[in-house]
Amino acid sequence: MKRLLVLQHLEIEGPGLFYQIAKERKMNIEIIRLDLGNKLPKTTKDDLLLIMGGPMGVNDIGSIKYPWLRSERDFIKSELKKKTRIIGVCLGAQLLANAAGGDVETLKYGSPPKPLPEIGWSPVFFNQSDNDFNKSFETPFHVLHWHGDRILLPKNVELIASSKRCKEQFFKIGDLAYGLQFHIESSKEMTERWINEDKFFINKGLGPKGQAILREEDEKFAEKTILKRKLLINKLFNLLSKT
Repeated sequence: MKRLLVLQHLEIEGPGLFYQIAKERKMNIEIIRLDLGNKLPKTTKDDLLLIMGGPMGVNDIGSIKYPWLRSERDFIKSELKKKTRIIGVCLGAQLLANAAGGDVETLKYGSPPKPLPEIGWSPVFFNQSDNDFNKSFETPFHVLHWHGDRILLPKNVELIASSKRCKEQFFKIGDLAYGLQFHIESSKEMTERWINEDKFFINKGLGPKGQAILREEDEKFAEKTILKRKLLINKLFNLLSKT
């Protein structure tokens, strides 16, 4: 893989650790800001396509607020057919699943179930039948969650990891595409910006003390997990570079 193409939808949701590791691997990095009107890229067989997150979702396809979202989903669909290497994160994972025939629905929790976002640091658990990841990573593996939807996976997709709140956390489509509902790319600086700028969504998931809760969790887990998160990104790059 020679080039990392990053589809970015919001200034504060950049590639983070993916960028750092791609630099270490001496890849050329191009960031495409779809929200600023950048055109979708033309890919080659040596490219890796990284699709980042954002506050919009699959259900916003067709909205006048995000006029580029439909063309992005259709672009991903065509890239799957071309066998382009793809990693989708959060919104990127949802778009990837949708492009392959899946969907999303509002994430619910409790009895009776009510809409409740999954926000903050909590563990994912790797599928014991998966040989690529469960032998490389101890579970539970704490990661940062920040989403209000769950992915309804298409057929013939391999589920790699789940959380207690949301089953569809990490999945594989074919041999060349991976989706991660959680965030492994974040730095403390990135998370602090999210905490400052996303108060309404945070309080929806965690209550009025949500920002303080997140800062406490970030202090506990961000640096502690960074080596594992880098290892997971390198593992994805290694698997995709073999194909």
